[in-house]
Amino acid sequence: MVNRTIEDDTLLRVEGLKTYFFQRNAVLKAVDGVSFTVAQGEAVGLVGESGSGKTMTCLSLMRLVPQPGARIVEGEIWFKNENLLDLTEHEMRAYRGHRMAIIMQDPQTSLNPVYTVGEQVAEPVRLHLKERGQQAMARVLDSLRSVRIPRPELRLGQYPHQFSGGMRQRVVAAMGLTTEPELLIADEPTTSLDVTIQAQFLRLIRELQQESGTSVIWVTHDLGIVAQMCDRVNVMYAGRIVESGRVRQIYKEPQHPYTRALLDSVPLMGARREKLYQIEGQPPDLRSIPEGCPFWPRCPDAMDKCKEQYPPRTSLGGEDFVHCWLTEEGR
Repeated sequence: MVNRTIEDDTLLRVEGLKTYFFQRNAVLKAVDGVSFTVAQGEAVGLVGESGSGKTMTCLSLMRLVPQPGARIVEGEIWFKNENLLDLTEHEMRAYRGHRMAIIMQDPQTSLNPVYTVGEQVAEPVRLHLKERGQQAMARVLDSLRSVRIPRPELRLGQYPHQFSGGMRQRVVAAMGLTTEPELLIADEPTTSLDVTIQAQFLRLIRELQQESGTSVIWVTHDLGIVAQMCDRVNVMYAGRIVESGRVRQIYKEPQHPYTRALLDSVPLMGARREKLYQIEGQPPDLRSIPEGCPFWPRCPDAMDKCKEQYPPRTSLGGEDFVHCWLTEEGR
């Protein structure tokens, strides 16, 4: 993690990003006006329930939205001084897997079963760094060692099925980190891991981030991971960021009712509860998002205004903000 100051350089700046799915009789607003920044060396969380738009936001950053059907319709994605949406597909390939990399949640589907691990980790090295032969293999071995895979000289000749789930996820991390990207997107990377392996993997990524200075976007529904790994967090609901702020501040004083509900849903060590808190209702159907604030049907504090008009952005100091009428009116 970094101690962010105004002197820090912004690595990524997303402004008004909209990604929609176009169906025969409906338009699904999967990402609807998302804006946030990531500083160099910073870890930023995207958190929310399934269907909130977290993964589609990250696929949009990589320009990998599903085709046909989905399209980035508006917005800007600035990587340092270059708008990625202005690049040709050929130019964008120089970013993917090199300056930006992604770790998906299921290593089983991220690895090709018919190629050895060494061949797959070497692919971005050959493609982006133009290294071949012993030079490429030396980099692959260094990458496998960096993610703490034992006996890498032996294991680079093995196939994905010969690795445990935790080790497969380390291989995927090695693939993402081998070209030393400036930005790593980790999309629910611990979902398929048991608790012990998850803790080891998180510790590993944190150590690698501290060593390399890589910026990380953590996509998760687990606020425990956010507390452990992130400097800042963006809370997403129905394709929008409803609250954004420093992790410590949001955990201490969450402003949006949805953020508070997510925090209340986290089981606390030593707490005695007869029943875990559960957010009432379901996330909205993206084909028919309600007027006003999309959370109002589930919000215990909803007012008439919440049902009529989406709340404006209310600054909470610095880069922290919330979209909520309760905060806007000082309640």
